[in-house]
Amino acid sequence: MAEHVVQHGTVTVSRLAEVMGVSVMTVHRDLEALARRGVLRRFRGGVSALPTSVFESNLDYRLGVHVAQKEAVARAAAELVEPGMSVMLDDSTSVLALAVLLRERRPLTVLTNARRVLDVFAGCEEIRLIALGGEYSHTHDSFLGVPCVEAIEAMSVDLVLVSTSAMNGHMTFHQEQDVVLVKRAMLASGARTALLMDHSKVARTALHRLCPVADFDHVVVDDGVDGALVAELREHTDVRVAEVDG
Repeated sequence: MAEHVVQHGTVTVSRLAEVMGVSVMTVHRDLEALARRGVLRRFRGGVSALPTSVFESNLDYRLGVHVAQKEAVARAAAELVEPGMSVMLDDSTSVLALAVLLRERRPLTVLTNARRVLDVFAGCEEIRLIALGGEYSHTHDSFLGVPCVEAIEAMSVDLVLVSTSAMNGHMTFHQEQDVVLVKRAMLASGARTALLMDHSKVARTALHRLCPVADFDHVVVDDGVDGALVAELREHTDVRVAEVDG
C-alpha cells in the first residue's frame, strides 16, 4: 500500500481499496498505522506522500523524484571534495547521490547519520567511516535526536555537505525540528559548508528556519532554478549551477 502511494504521490482511499482488493475499512486502518510512522500523510478521502510546509516526504518517495537533477547537483558538488579531506554528509537524497561519487575520491574520512550513506561506504578501502548515532527515524532512514547532535558536536571536519527541503533567496527551511537541530549541528562542525538543492526545493518555505543562505560557503543547484533567483542567491554566497543531462 505504501509503495503504491509513493509511486503515485497522492491516492484516494477508494482507489487504494480497489487496487489492494480489500475493504475501505481495512485501508483506513492500515493508513492510520502508516501515518503514525510518518510514512504517509492522510487527508480527507485520501493519502499523500507529497511534501508540504509541515510534512516531509518519506525517503522512498524522495529517492524516486527529480533523480536527474539530484545526480547533476551531486556531480557539481563532488568537485568540492579532494582526497584526504574529512567530510560530513547528512541524510538527504541529494547527498546520497553525492556519496556514490565520493567513493572515487579516496582517501577520505566520512562522517554521517544516514544509514544508506553508511551502506555506500561500508567496506571501501581508504575510507575511514564514522557513524553518527542517535534515535532511528523510519521516515529518513537515519539517526536523529540529542545523542546524534552530541556526537556531531564532538567533531570538526573540513567540509559539511547537506540538503534541506526548502529555500528562498535568503533563507533555508525544513519541516521537522529534530532534523533542523541535527543539520545546524553539522553546519557548525565544518570549516566549510555546502548546500545541495534541486529546483523543486527552491522558492519555497517550510515550518522551521534552518539558517540563512549566507551561512553556506557554497550552494549547488540545477539549471532548472530561475535565473533571477540564482542572481539573488549569488548576492549572499558562491553559487554553482549544474547542467542536467538531456
